[in-house]
Amino acid sequence: MRRYLSALFLSAALITPVVLHAQDRDRDHRYYDRDRKDYHEWNEREGRAYRHWLTEERHHKFHEWSKASRREQSEYWRWRHDHPDWDDRR
Repeated sequence: MRRYLSALFLSAALITPVVLHAQDRDRDHRYYDRDRKDYHEWNEREGRAYRHWLTEERHHKFHEWSKASRREQSEYWRWRHDHPDWDDRR
């Protein structure tokens, strides 16, 4: 019985970080806008706005937000502040 309990606790200890990481990945993220000194929630709507800005406004090939330079991120947040109600469903 003791061996089974030990195996159960060991399994729980090993699987917990994997589950927590998966939950964190699904959660929306916040990014700090250095120029305006505010935070922005990154969610599905923000992802669509970023894709629009990058491909339609700037005519660049799409790349993930995490690959964007700091300058490019600042330019995007500036555009978002100028277009707070942008929605691609227009």
